[in-house]
Amino acid sequence: MKSISQINQEKDTCSLISAFAKLIGLADLSKKVNFKRHSLVSLLMVINWMIQSRFARKSLYRFDQPAEFTSKTGRNVLNDGRINWQKLLCLAAVNLITALKPAIDKRRRLALIVDDTLMSRSYSKKTELLARVYDHNEHEYVNGYRGLTVGWSDGNTFLPVNFALMSTKNKQNMIGSKAITTDKRSIAGRRRNQAQRQMNDVTVELIKQALNEGIPADYVLFDSWFASPKMFWRLKQLGLNSVSMLKLSKKVYYRYRGRLYDVKSLYERLTASKIKLKDDYLYSCVVEAEYQGHSFPLRLVYVTKRGNKRKYLVLATTRYQLQPKEIIQLYGRRWQIETFFKATKQYLALDKSQIQNYDGQSGYFAITALTYELLAWQERQAVDERTIGDLFYLMNDALPDLAFEKALVYLLSALKEVKEQITEEVDQIISKFIKLLPSFIQKYLA
Repeated sequence: MKSISQINQEKDTCSLISAFAKLIGLADLSKKVNFKRHSLVSLLMVINWMIQSRFARKSLYRFDQPAEFTSKTGRNVLNDGRINWQKLLCLAAVNLITALKPAIDKRRRLALIVDDTLMSRSYSKKTELLARVYDHNEHEYVNGYRGLTVGWSDGNTFLPVNFALMSTKNKQNMIGSKAITTDKRSIAGRRRNQAQRQMNDVTVELIKQALNEGIPADYVLFDSWFASPKMFWRLKQLGLNSVSMLKLSKKVYYRYRGRLYDVKSLYERLTASKIKLKDDYLYSCVVEAEYQGHSFPLRLVYVTKRGNKRKYLVLATTRYQLQPKEIIQLYGRRWQIETFFKATKQYLALDKSQIQNYDGQSGYFAITALTYELLAWQERQAVDERTIGDLFYLMNDALPDLAFEKALVYLLSALKEVKEQITEEVDQIISKFIKLLPSFIQKYLA
């Protein structure tokens, strides 16, 4: 592969992880995220080891422990309830965005993207705050969490900046053990209370935290699940404009030319009018939405669904001055978070954690998000169009698998000891086998 030939020996996985940690100032973030440990083991050392385990495609139990500490120490750090994993991800993203700022066009519309994903734990019943959550794809309830994620995008690069693992407040849907603490004075207690609250309220909190930490954004993109006049108004109070898809519901009304319509009735009204259909969309109009006595304008854009004029989608934005084509283009950027979910599950084992502690689950999500940011940073630096998957396998190939090499050395050494009993034909087979091995393994064997 062309991409494999471009990575040289000086840029192996370990050095890239170290360079990334230095870029985001990981060593300086320990005190800011409340990492406290009376030993020489630093948060930087633990996170480096955990990221290496992701590229080796091994769990923390199976991955080789480093010389500085044991794997149990690493797991203890992950389960430490005092560490603010959300703030760690926010601050790391701020530093990475600052590093990328010279390469970002000033005309770009910077946006936050919100969505959630199912994190299934089908065979685990003792995991803390594990709940029965609804799978929107399969239309059934499964055991797990909802991984609520806030990401940042400039149109080219997507970076996760904040998250929350959502459980449930309903006791009937609670499968796992209860929260070990509910003390809101502690980070661990606030994290668990947040997991059992309404998702829209938590979404606003995560966005507000990201803005306070210095994440630059002008827009928030989200799908119809989060869309409501309440959400539009609350984000407007934070100085952010929303771009969202609306539910085709008859329960929410918007004022258009003095009369109230739901989105379906408004579509019928526009269809009955003499407004000409456009090439890229059907209709566009400005309406008024209301929340607790506050009125504010929204621009609605009706778009055909898969080219069928009878089926349509409705986009809405509080930045009503935007042209319909700009709204459609901006909302299309929301798909980046779906790519993030797929890549982290397929390559980084986002939903394959074996940890039962809720703090450990949060730390596991944060480390996974940091690993994805490393890949996104490398993708931005690359001169060719390498995908996240290509970069992951490059990291995986560059990480030395010493256990396999040692096994080969042991095998060949054992064969040499009984060389007198080996025929020439078997000796030729072994020589051919060595020649078929990768070059770096041949060098190691030599």
